[in-house]
Amino acid sequence: MRPLLTLVDPVAVALAALVVRDHVSAMAVVAAALAATVVSRAGDLHRSRLVLSVLEELPRLALASLVATVTLLAAAPLGGLAGRPAWAPTALFAGCVFGFLVLLRGVVYTVTHVARRSGRTAHPVIVVGAGVVGRRLTEAFLSRREYGLTPVGMIDCGPDLRARDLPVPLLGGVGSLGDAMADLGVNDVVFAFPGPPDGDTVDAVRHAVQSDHQVFVVPRFFEMMGVDHHRTELIRDVAVTRLRRSGRRAHTLLLKRALDLTVASVAMVLLAPVMAVLALAVRLETGPGVIFRQTRIGLRGRSFTLFKFRSLRPATHDEGATTWSIDHDARLGPVGRFIRRTSLDELPQLVNVWRGDMSLVGPRPERPHFVREFSQSQERYEDRHRVPTGMTGWAQVNDLRGDTSISDRVRFDNYYIENWSLWGDIKIIVRTVRAVIRPQSSPPRILALTPPEEPQRAA
Repeated sequence: MRPLLTLVDPVAVALAALVVRDHVSAMAVVAAALAATVVSRAGDLHRSRLVLSVLEELPRLALASLVATVTLLAAAPLGGLAGRPAWAPTALFAGCVFGFLVLLRGVVYTVTHVARRSGRTAHPVIVVGAGVVGRRLTEAFLSRREYGLTPVGMIDCGPDLRARDLPVPLLGGVGSLGDAMADLGVNDVVFAFPGPPDGDTVDAVRHAVQSDHQVFVVPRFFEMMGVDHHRTELIRDVAVTRLRRSGRRAHTLLLKRALDLTVASVAMVLLAPVMAVLALAVRLETGPGVIFRQTRIGLRGRSFTLFKFRSLRPATHDEGATTWSIDHDARLGPVGRFIRRTSLDELPQLVNVWRGDMSLVGPRPERPHFVREFSQSQERYEDRHRVPTGMTGWAQVNDLRGDTSISDRVRFDNYYIENWSLWGDIKIIVRTVRAVIRPQSSPPRILALTPPEEPQRAA
């Protein structure tokens, strides 16, 4: 359905242009069609839905028609029509665009409804949650085939479920969801308040999203929710929200790597004089060995060597590997305190980014000693290693750096991973640069989340 909906906008504009064909140019029509398509896409009119209703979309269709008309006039103003003023063909064009948008979308929805009811385009779905809400949704999907989802089973592990009169077979507990979807060839799943603890449910939702399944969830207090949010739909009296599919796809990851290489390369060139001055200052204060090297844990638990300017020289190797913070260490000299306060000691990590050890944005890398410790004490700590580590991240720009809660950092890092987007990375980079340029009166670490590199402060 999505390809057809994408074609509706340019076709509607082209048909409207035929009505006033003596008063428009081809280039103006192309510009208007492009504008209508962009507005419709921004208004989420091209996405497949469970509930198909042109009536609900009329305000956004009117906006697309208006923008298309304004764009046409900007590209090539319409002339008069048979002695009438110029507003006549303009109004005619706008009205035709709106009318054709409504008509064509109505045709697409009608064809889709017919195909869904016949079962030709219906998708099998598993409902997780065999309680009241799950049963209501299952019965709604079974009785209203135009939603396009056909329940093939339910998942839950509450007491006495097998004694209930469920509308579809019970397939097991939440832990069996992945196997059930694979065995039955199901790609869609609805989470509707299953019985297990929230932690088990969150794991199941996360795995489904990471496996690129289409995931719907019933929000808490769904009775109070409308359908204003573009991903929320009303299935009879139950609001369901469609979760965004994982943004970490092959082409987006390629763009992320291109961004890393571009920014790191440009930054290394532009900041070369600054780094040279810092290297000289560090050499004069701490002696030979300007660059500090330390083993960190990155993507999928693999180790790599992280680089940074030395703040001070550790007394032993073990001190640098296991000491959490040296912010108040008496051995810190003026240069060391300055580069740590301003995060300039992190600049050599641009080489790590260029080499592919790290990304510009991601969870901060940690030392093996603390990875082992936090993996045992912090829930979902190891989930942070699903993606490349970064010089800065969502936790850092939200003031979770230095001597702050590890559990909070883990939650922020996992939120970043599960809601990743390239634009989100760019915003984090901008916020990081702004924080470095305008540090607080008592500046915290900007580019660091983990404990220190040397016996350094939390890095």
